[in-house]
Amino acid sequence: MKYLTKKYSLRALGLAVGLLMFSLHGCKDHAIQVKTIDESNYGVSNESIGFLAGADGKLDLSNMEFRKEGSYDVLLQLSKPNSQGVKGAVIYNKDILQAYNSKNGTTFKAFPKTLVSFSGNGQVEVKAHAVASDPVKVSVKTSPEIDGKETYVIPLSTTLTSGAVPSSSTDLLLFVNDLSSVPSTAKSTGIQIVSCMEVNDTNPLNNLSLKLKNSDKYLVDMVILFSSNINYDAATAKVKVTHNPNVTHLLANSAKYLKPLQDKGMKVILSILGNHDRAGVANLSDAAAKAFAQELKAVCEAYNLDGVFFDDEYSAYQNPVPPGFVSPSYRAAARLVYETKMAMPNKLTMVYVYSRTGHFGGNNAIAEAEAGQYVDYALHDYGGGYDLSSNYPGLPKSRWGMYSGEYSLNRYPSVSSLNALRNGNYGAHMIFAFDPKRPNFDSRQKPALQNLAKILFDDDLLLDESQVYSKDW
Repeated sequence: MKYLTKKYSLRALGLAVGLLMFSLHGCKDHAIQVKTIDESNYGVSNESIGFLAGADGKLDLSNMEFRKEGSYDVLLQLSKPNSQGVKGAVIYNKDILQAYNSKNGTTFKAFPKTLVSFSGNGQVEVKAHAVASDPVKVSVKTSPEIDGKETYVIPLSTTLTSGAVPSSSTDLLLFVNDLSSVPSTAKSTGIQIVSCMEVNDTNPLNNLSLKLKNSDKYLVDMVILFSSNINYDAATAKVKVTHNPNVTHLLANSAKYLKPLQDKGMKVILSILGNHDRAGVANLSDAAAKAFAQELKAVCEAYNLDGVFFDDEYSAYQNPVPPGFVSPSYRAAARLVYETKMAMPNKLTMVYVYSRTGHFGGNNAIAEAEAGQYVDYALHDYGGGYDLSSNYPGLPKSRWGMYSGEYSLNRYPSVSSLNALRNGNYGAHMIFAFDPKRPNFDSRQKPALQNLAKILFDDDLLLDESQVYSKDW
């Protein structure tokens, strides 16, 4: 499990279900592209079905972070044109949050209604022969009563006043974090830099050493701790999360090694990887996936982590399949990611575009939702830059990690690849095993990082020598 390994493109498969593809960047307005919804699963042949959708394409659950104030666009979407047109309103409906908490055993609090407002009083109209309303802007603002360490929920519903249609999903829970007291790492182009740290060798605090000269922003937006593991426990005949001594030390001392990153606006993500036994991220039964997702939730909550990154490597999958497992498959991997998102919708779920975490579309899809509903980021293997729209249907390009680099083996993206990343409106880039203490830092790593600053952000890299750390455990 020392290093991530290379694999080339998987065969692209068709979409399992046609849904919405939208784009949302901060509070800017963008054109909305409406796609056709496949009604076959709903048993309705002649009537249009109504959906409440977020501008990020999410149908049931979505997330928003804001500082001081923010907004999120929602709209009423129809599966096909309605000859009569449809009118209604988006409303704040606390009952649906209570029902969600009761069903899932959660205790999420409602974001105060007094701090929420709707453009146009929330009125929506899908005109005759159209398929979508204009967006309604859900605006929020901060207040002293808001706890910046807690995730709140804005419970949204629609009420239809005319031209009623059968409703498949007219509720949406918007999970909200007020980061007014936390600095932002957001940079001019919106591209996220994901630093996957080989913590067996490297102190994650080194991410504090990389800043941009003109914007005074940190280069890194997310830090992945590579890696914790999924293992089989013979005593209980169940799978469990295990941590090697290096990850154990970081988690046990999170106030020293992780909180300083989060205090500067970086998110800290736990990687989950196979560990040379029968268990893996791609062979759990549905029941085992649900149970393991709850364990991941407990770990994230215990150590205040911001999400999970799934990587299907280094498992010793067995044939014939042992009791309690299923044959390794893309669909089983998708199931685990889905169950993890359902267990903690306020956390990030990320996947490595490799092996069985590399394709959740077409015949690999699960029935409950398309991949864009439960995958937050898909990070390409080293150098990878092929289209991911069929691998993860519904996942916008702003959540694709393109042309990843491997800094310990001197495998860096070319200038042309970085230009393609920026000009293609892609949203993320992964660097693996960055370490200013390695002998190749000045000759190879630093120039690669300077390219990121210059090409992706029109800025210059600053290395803060006071924030360069040795592994001290």
